[in-house]
Amino acid sequence: MSAPALKLSAVRKSFGRTPIIRGVDLEVPAGERHAIIGPNGAGKSTLFNLVSARFPVSSGRIELKGEEVTGRTPHEINRRGLCRSFQITNIFPHLSVFDNVRCAVLWPMGYRYSFWHRLSALRDARERAEEILERIGLAARRDTLAGVLSYAEQRALEIGVTVAGGADVILLDEPTAGMSRSESDEAVALVRRMTEGKTLVMVEHDMGVVFGLADRISVLVYGQIIATGTPAEIRANPAVQEAYLGKSVADA
Repeated sequence: MSAPALKLSAVRKSFGRTPIIRGVDLEVPAGERHAIIGPNGAGKSTLFNLVSARFPVSSGRIELKGEEVTGRTPHEINRRGLCRSFQITNIFPHLSVFDNVRCAVLWPMGYRYSFWHRLSALRDARERAEEILERIGLAARRDTLAGVLSYAEQRALEIGVTVAGGADVILLDEPTAGMSRSESDEAVALVRRMTEGKTLVMVEHDMGVVFGLADRISVLVYGQIIATGTPAEIRANPAVQEAYLGKSVADA
């Protein structure tokens, strides 16, 4: 049996004397689309920051594809196959859309720090970046500065940059936040397309997105996972209904 793509064992995080993550155990099999939901302040973004090593864990163990990565730096974890997006769009606003994506493809394609190679001469990197632009629907905006894109386009670009790094475990933090319903539907289709064959872990507040996209869902409340299951199991879980979903959502 293959190792889970991501495994957390008794993971805890405190800031001073304040516990935020209080003993999280979680396994995400390879290829699964897994959503983490919970009320504001539950610790969802903190958990992402622990997995991606932006914050050190206070105690516990994190494994990526069977290898312990607890205590690794963010770039070490990234190079072992995990990449993430952020709640606040995180792109290079003064670079073109194309250059944002090309920056992301260089390292996984084997190009390291070099001051004597011209980017324009790297044909394979250019073709890979253009392929990703086609897949995220921004080929026509290739030469536009990323900072003047619409909000939805910037989120699409960030997803493209996240996937362009070649990681097979993708963390998306509220990928549809702030979008209209039509924009959200397009974003869901994009996420589904761009993460096909990969492992996806996402934090999301839109329950329509969560129930339509996730294979399994974990519910985080006050720093602890109170339930994990299929969308149908989570809808029917009385503890989840009481703590987070509410009867109207559970009956929807």
